[in-house]
Amino acid sequence: MPRKVPLLFALSLVLSAVAVALYAAATAPSSEEAAPVAAPRSVERAPSGPPTASRPSSAGVDVALKQLDLMKPARPRMAEDFTLPTPDGATFRLSEQRGKVVLVNFWATWCPPCLEEMPAMERLWRRHKDAGFVLVAVSLDTDPKKVPPFVSARKFSFPIALDPKMGVAEKYGVRALPSSFVLDRDGTVAGIALGPRAWDGGAAHGLVQAMLR
Repeated sequence: MPRKVPLLFALSLVLSAVAVALYAAATAPSSEEAAPVAAPRSVERAPSGPPTASRPSSAGVDVALKQLDLMKPARPRMAEDFTLPTPDGATFRLSEQRGKVVLVNFWATWCPPCLEEMPAMERLWRRHKDAGFVLVAVSLDTDPKKVPPFVSARKFSFPIALDPKMGVAEKYGVRALPSSFVLDRDGTVAGIALGPRAWDGGAAHGLVQAMLR
């Protein structure tokens, strides 16, 4: 990890990784079926019950959230709005995406698990971007100049935003990379992913399609 990463943030990433590893070791099942990752106290697993008036057409969304092992907030909450610069000198503002399904992903060029999932994110983005799906990858690199060549070399076309001082990451409570937040059309947080996911799998495509209906 580069020395330029703030010490407290770096320590939080290390402690988060250690905690996940210890939990996995302590709770590993004896059978071949993997145990689900435990959710923090502030979140709960997506309910599997039938749709209700307060959760219109939520059955498909809840199933996809479970399949992707995403955590669902215990209480509905709006995502924090933010405005960040982009590598091309423009800006990305979250509130301008209202009415669309948004995936906000926090990453860095020095994060191997981030690179692991980004090609799948690209495929998800290309498939649904014309239907009202937005994906923004928020870089936490302290040197923004490293981002454009990194993205260009891998031919990623989804929007990139720059958060070198990690102000937005702190608002979202990011303590490990990658971290992703799935927002519905109203800007409400529908699901949270800690760690990489198979964003081009059937569950991911099903989630986006269900939320776009």
